Amino acid sequence: MSDATECAVEVTRGAVVESRHRVHVAVVDAGGRLRAFAGDPDRVTFLRSAAKPLQALPLVEDGAFDRYGMTLPELALCCGSHSGSAAHTRVAEAILEKAAVTSDALACGPHPPFDDEARRGLEEAGLEPGRLHNNCSGKHAGMMMLARAHGWDPEGYHRPEHLVQQRVLSEVARWTQVPPEAIGVAVDGCGVSCFALPLRHMALGFARFAAAARAGERGPATVFQAMVEHPEMVAGEGRVCTELMRVAGGRLFAKTGAEGMYCVGVPGAELGIALKVEDGAARAIAPAVLGVLRELDLISEDDFGALHPFVYPELLNTRGEPVGQVRPAIALRAPDA
Repeated sequence: MSDATECAVEVTRGAVVESRHRVHVAVVDAGGRLRAFAGDPDRVTFLRSAAKPLQALPLVEDGAFDRYGMTLPELALCCGSHSGSAAHTRVAEAILEKAAVTSDALACGPHPPFDDEARRGLEEAGLEPGRLHNNCSGKHAGMMMLARAHGWDPEGYHRPEHLVQQRVLSEVARWTQVPPEAIGVAVDGCGVSCFALPLRHMALGFARFAAAARAGERGPATVFQAMVEHPEMVAGEGRVCTELMRVAGGRLFAKTGAEGMYCVGVPGAELGIALKVEDGAARAIAPAVLGVLRELDLISEDDFGALHPFVYPELLNTRGEPVGQVRPAIALRAPDA
């Protein structure tokens, strides 16, 4: 596929464009048809944390959700990259308690919470962040619960050869229609497997998941319900996943990933979108995905306006003065007939 179409996020200083972040996009329907693209829709990259809805799905489909009496907020946290707030860590602890394991068993390392209040609270108390503060602790707690439900030893659950990671790999292959042996597997930032495949197939996975949720298939429908009813568990206050799903009001589900990755599923349109900021710049993700959604008319002008701080974030100098902005420069095209 030609790389001729340019889609970017621009960074201005005054009236001058100082920097540009190139963006690759694939928009695919549930039947596998490429509906729109920018850059290279076949670009192979890592799904990273955008895979979390697929990674959480076995909890429902393999019976752990029912067996352990999971709540929708708990399932949403398993799909999320949370901010480490007190609400988030309480929900992660509840999952671990139901799985009869402790936070010491989490394979993810600690890092400071993204949530300002939680981070300040730790600093003022002279405490170090723990593993529950890791943005992936919900996913890890869910993976240990999945091991318990199957009767698998949870020890080493994060390693690629463990049955938990093999089960997740099979789910990624199922939805994206890429054979497991053709999916690149490496180690994610939190220690579990992450998956490399073409953007087109990532988008297909989200489109098929969205279509299954719309059709009422219990697993995808339950994951979708958890994410859209409890978007605060998927990310946190002031973060784009949470705010986008709130504004969209159940019309889509969305998940970010590290290194400029973002995926969206739209049940009503049975579309999936996979987006990669080529240089991995986090500041470009929200303007890019919101610009793409508006270009596709999947969010309204009013929605776009409500999300304005994410679409056009201001750049401030050390005096707190606005000196520029980050802005989308979106150009999608339809594939050749």
